[in-house]
Amino acid sequence: MANGETQSALTQLRAWLANRGPGADPRLPPERELAATLGVSRGTLRKALAELEAEGLIWRHVGRGTFVGDRPVEPRLDLTEVMRRTNPADVMEARLLLEPELARLAALHATAADLEELGLCLRESRGAPDWRSYEYWDNRLHRVVAQATGNGVLLALLDSLNTIRRAITWGRLRRGPQRPAPDHHSFAEHEAIVGAIADRDPEAAASAMRRHLTSVRRNLLERPAGLLEPAAAGSERDPRPTSPPLGASGRPAPG
Repeated sequence: MANGETQSALTQLRAWLANRGPGADPRLPPERELAATLGVSRGTLRKALAELEAEGLIWRHVGRGTFVGDRPVEPRLDLTEVMRRTNPADVMEARLLLEPELARLAALHATAADLEELGLCLRESRGAPDWRSYEYWDNRLHRVVAQATGNGVLLALLDSLNTIRRAITWGRLRRGPQRPAPDHHSFAEHEAIVGAIADRDPEAAASAMRRHLTSVRRNLLERPAGLLEPAAAGSERDPRPTSPPLGASGRPAPG
């Protein structure tokens, strides 16, 4: 609580601020100048300024000065800058933190329409004629899980993460199958996720998503050098080569 001297300075400072015109510079004069104008010591002025800052009427920036009004919101970090500074391991770590919780919430809030669309994603991914088609349905399945949470903020977070991971590339896969093998790991893993959501089992859904992404991370980060082609971080393309070689595979859409 302000003492008498500080309270007097506060009263004078409020009056001085009220008398400024609407087009006045939001930046206040230097403390020495303002203290002289109000006829108070700089120490007393600082206490009065601290009171106003606590009330949210002014804000201070070291090296720049004191300003009238609310402290401006710091600009959000541009996704392009995030893309420049990140790497595939970071992307997978972020997915492992976010997506199991999305699956947990989806098990609680998914609608019949969400479950129907998840089933469509399962069927279409198994029948995909090539990697590009498979990855479209794979990406769509993960987004529908987020959509099923009913939380627009979480969906926006996943969309931002997907924007970043589409920009993170790997090396070039020189040979491999033209489409996912029938025993591709993601098929059964996706079915476990969707099954747990349909059963309204939040813990099972989160665990299934975590197991799935752990498998994706292992395939992406531990694959042998020289067997990679450009693909997004977190793409679920199986990196295993076939024998004999089948030639260069079609380049998949980023997942």
